Amino acid sequence: MVSERLDVIHMILNAGMMVQFVMLLLFLFSVASWAIILIKYFQIRKAYQESAFFIEYFWKSKDFSDAYSRAKGLEFSPIARAFRIAYMELRKIYTEGIPKNSGDRNENRNEKQISRDEGVKGFENVKRALHRSGNSESIRLTQMVPFLATTGNTAPFIGLFGTVWGIMNSFHSIAFQKGAATIAAVAPGISEALVATAAGLAVAIPAVIAFNYFTQKIRIIESELDSFSSDFLNIIERELIVAQEV
Repeated sequence: MVSERLDVIHMILNAGMMVQFVMLLLFLFSVASWAIILIKYFQIRKAYQESAFFIEYFWKSKDFSDAYSRAKGLEFSPIARAFRIAYMELRKIYTEGIPKNSGDRNENRNEKQISRDEGVKGFENVKRALHRSGNSESIRLTQMVPFLATTGNTAPFIGLFGTVWGIMNSFHSIAFQKGAATIAAVAPGISEALVATAAGLAVAIPAVIAFNYFTQKIRIIESELDSFSSDFLNIIERELIVAQEV
């Protein structure tokens, strides 16, 4: 087993400059891909766990302020971050709408103190805040993931380029050899060139698997975020708009 690894290293070291450059490029792609895989795995895993926890806590909490206090401690959850932004926008509606002659400015206004126009405007503000935060969270979740797709698509072709170049050099060197060419004369150069193709596949396969895995998890989190946003807006609509008719 050790001798086989040493043979591969020996072939790389004795390969042409172009093949060595291709191997170096593939090595850099591999290092970057595995770094992204590790970072995104822990990030998405934490986001998935914290989002599930916050959704459960939100529906069990007595009021929004209680859920907001808990959401401040969940830094990886896209749903918790989106809720914090929406909650701060919701507080602006009550704070800015308190009359100047109000005796207590620290208490939130109830629904009857807010006009219907204020309720509609406030609802639209919260809706826009949720939409913006949803887009920001989607960008945050998908950050660096496209590089894995790029690696999976290009690494095999980079390796194939190194192989083709190495085989070209092997056949080109035969023309300058004296006597009849044999397999023994061509085989070393071809085997060195084929290492580039193997390296390209070794880099691409983990990147493709990780890209598909992360894409699936991100879609689940985005779906949960959309569902939570819809439910939250329904609650806000009842409080800010429907309650005005009571």
